[in-house]
Amino acid sequence: MRPTELVIFGNPKGGTGLTQDQQSAGIDLPLKALVWEDSERKAWLTYNDPNWIAERHALGSDSAAAVEAMATLMNAIAQETTSTGS
Repeated sequence: MRPTELVIFGNPKGGTGLTQDQQSAGIDLPLKALVWEDSERKAWLTYNDPNWIAERHALGSDSAAAVEAMATLMNAIAQETTSTGS
């Protein structure tokens, strides 16, 4: 198997509210990112967008702030880890 790392991001305060909103959201929490190398040795960062998770589980408006915070965090991590720098 080529290099692969699973990174888990957990925050009980945020995740608990989502699972209280819709228990099924627990299958997608805590948030995870997969860092992997393809057959051409190119590195990739893959994760499920928290907004997609919210839609998938029909989360209500009470979860919107937590979902937005999670989406912002994951986007920032993706931007930081995939930037090539100058």
